[in-house]
Amino acid sequence: MTVTSDTTATAQRRELGVFLRSRRERIRPDEVGFAPGGRRRTPGLRREEVALLAGVGVTWYTWLEQGRDINVSAQVLDAIATALRFDRQERSHLFRLAGLRFGPAQGVCSALPPSAQKTLDAVSPYPAVVLNERYDILAFNKAYCRVVLDLDQVPVDERNMLWLNFVSDEWKCSFVDAETTKHHMVAAFRAASADHLGDALWQELIHGLLNSSPYFAELWERYDVAAPSTRTKMLEIDGFGILHIEPINLWLSQLGPLRATVYTARDDETETKLRTIVGVRPG
Repeated sequence: MTVTSDTTATAQRRELGVFLRSRRERIRPDEVGFAPGGRRRTPGLRREEVALLAGVGVTWYTWLEQGRDINVSAQVLDAIATALRFDRQERSHLFRLAGLRFGPAQGVCSALPPSAQKTLDAVSPYPAVVLNERYDILAFNKAYCRVVLDLDQVPVDERNMLWLNFVSDEWKCSFVDAETTKHHMVAAFRAASADHLGDALWQELIHGLLNSSPYFAELWERYDVAAPSTRTKMLEIDGFGILHIEPINLWLSQLGPLRATVYTARDDETETKLRTIVGVRPG
């Protein structure tokens, strides 16, 4: 079945309404100057309170949350984002759902040149992987196979970071802060999905994760959005203990929304352990 532009637009409007509702329900009335008293059927702000803070009509804002086909300007979206205390990532997600570009446009290209693999190989002993917005694993180096997961043994159609984190039990190592890592991954995936609501491949992955992982479904329903993380992570590997690694995202701008993530050593001890695991002598 071919997904029409009208179907995509309808899905985007519906997602926009759910996202706005989830964001206003997290704000306490007293945080934005409203009295906390009175009977409230739902947590957080009422629609009329959001409309008042944003300087828009209550009926218009209600239609926006209901997913109706109405005109939305960047100026009004910005006012709503300010009223709901959006950070930059949430604001970007809102604009994308409304069909407006927030920030620079990006090209789309899925082909990786041989130079990308050479770059990954060159950063050994640091594990490195190339991902797209869907968290599909497009390339990796031997260090990644030795430290994180031997992707050479994983079927190509299962090489997706979300699937491996939430469904598969094949990881060689474990993130000490696994819950935080998974929460952030889902939030980044949710943000990226705004541009792909009519894409059958994206919907297939989302439905597969929802059906296979109750924890993914729980995080997905929170409607949190975020950018890919660069915070320090901790890995625990049998025989080597804790490794402190710091991801660096290298955006392959000429290839569209692809990024090479290189896991660098946060300290000298981790550097030594990585070199031992990967079999690289000190330079």
